[in-house]
Amino acid sequence: MTKQNLARTLGVAIVAAVGLGGCATYKEEFATINSRLDSLDAKVQTAAQSAESANQSAQQANQSAQQANQRLDQLENRVQQIEAAPRRKPRG
Repeated sequence: MTKQNLARTLGVAIVAAVGLGGCATYKEEFATINSRLDSLDAKVQTAAQSAESANQSAQQANQSAQQANQRLDQLENRVQQIEAAPRRKPRG
């Protein structure tokens, strides 16, 4: 082997080592990014579940309000009937 071939081979080896070393760094960065994504995904799922629960509660509250309004309308009609009825004379 000549010095030129030896230098070329050594240069290729150094470039390969640096390249492979960089891959290890990227693996760590990807692992960190994936961990963050997993954490965000869990938070999004929790938020979605909370939103669904709040939506169900709101629907139940809406149904209760509708029932209360119906009962109030019935009572209002009854009060109007009582107020419109002729007054009775007291006995005695």
